[in-house]
Amino acid sequence: MNIILLGPPGAGKGTQARRLVEERAMVQLSTGDMLREARTSGTEMGRIVAEVMDAGNLVTDEIVIGLIREKLTEGGAAGGYIFDGFPRTLAQADALGNLLSELGETLDAVIEMRVDDDALVERITARSTCADCGEVYNDITKPIPADGTCSKCGGTDFSRRADDNEDSLRTRLMAYYKQTSPLIGYYHAKGDLKSVDGLGEIDEVADRIAGCLDG
Repeated sequence: MNIILLGPPGAGKGTQARRLVEERAMVQLSTGDMLREARTSGTEMGRIVAEVMDAGNLVTDEIVIGLIREKLTEGGAAGGYIFDGFPRTLAQADALGNLLSELGETLDAVIEMRVDDDALVERITARSTCADCGEVYNDITKPIPADGTCSKCGGTDFSRRADDNEDSLRTRLMAYYKQTSPLIGYYHAKGDLKSVDGLGEIDEVADRIAGCLDG
């Protein structure tokens, strides 16, 4: 099963993607992770990525699609793929659809994690991350353990993102909605879009997503 996770910054896409990886043997394809991996891979595609990024230029859609093609043809995803951070535009959506069709793959669901902006801002400004393993904590919904150690790796170094403040978040939310609203309509018209309430406990949201995938 191949899916796209859509949702504004801080909606919990990363957390839910990790759950799907652990529980359904899916592989998360994060654009940022793929680019960082490619830069040090020593492959021809990696060399191209490094040259573009080192020159301070934006990576083209063709390069990202090339990286996704490499991942899809490698195999090893028993449960399918989660596309995270791609597509962001209609052109990218078309390119991904064409690639999947070419490889005999399908896009099974596009899950939009909807959130209330005010509640999301409140949640994100309370967010901390373990510097060692990336586990995310929240002062309100998932506080750092009382002993000050990460429950996942035992680390003791936690940080907050500099741009996790209200003004910055609202700017990022506006950019997300401007960029993503055409995708929502695109996938709705194709009958692929499923929307879930992205607020609530992690398990609750996971159950809503599972309902979309298994329904």
